[in-house]
Amino acid sequence: HSPMYFLLGNLSFLDICYTTSSVPLILDSFLTPRKTVSLSACFGQMFLSFAMGATECVLLSMMAFDRYVAICNPLRYPMVMSKSAYVPMAAGSWAAGITNSVVQTSQAVRLPFCGDNVINHFTCEILAVLKLACADISINVISMVVANILFLAIPVLFIFVSYVFIIATILRIPSAEGRKKAFSTCSAHLTVVVVFYGTILFMYGKPKSKDPLGADKQDLSDKLISLFYGVVTPMLNPLIYTFR
Repeated sequence: HSPMYFLLGNLSFLDICYTTSSVPLILDSFLTPRKTVSLSACFGQMFLSFAMGATECVLLSMMAFDRYVAICNPLRYPMVMSKSAYVPMAAGSWAAGITNSVVQTSQAVRLPFCGDNVINHFTCEILAVLKLACADISINVISMVVANILFLAIPVLFIFVSYVFIIATILRIPSAEGRKKAFSTCSAHLTVVVVFYGTILFMYGKPKSKDPLGADKQDLSDKLISLFYGVVTPMLNPLIYTFR
């Protein structure tokens, strides 16, 4: 169980950092009359949120591989998921997330901003900040598309394929008790994946409305969705694994 608990420990620490990166700014905007944030604080919060979000995407796919080996190849589990494997898996997740955040944030910092610079969001969310730029953001958009492929599409595909093999293996177990025990080992992870990826894919994958009234409603839904996957989901993860 050491690899699973090590990855869970990383997920727990990640969720703490994820929540900490946004909750103070949200509370400050609600509890104080001052509704401003410095440029450095804004991009600092953006960097942390980007890093934590991308890291969680990769880490959840690493945890799916852990569950795949545990259920589909249990006899080889100690050899495949040795310390020399699961430590680099976790470290690689952090490195990939931080690298992506450095790229995305550094490109946003270079943009010139003009006008009243009012962010229509609870936090310094990248899409809301890019709307304030008075320059061409095509490079930022292309970079975000590439990041979405690397940190959303590929991990989701990897997790999906892993669970296809996992479910196929569980269905071949002859006893109902054995199937129940095998499914219980991955039910918590699957729940976290569905909640986390579901909200993010809905946020970044839905078409944008061109109608002004529809755009206002969409902005409100974007705020609530980002609040859910950035604050609510990280707080739910410990409960999901507790009541597994």
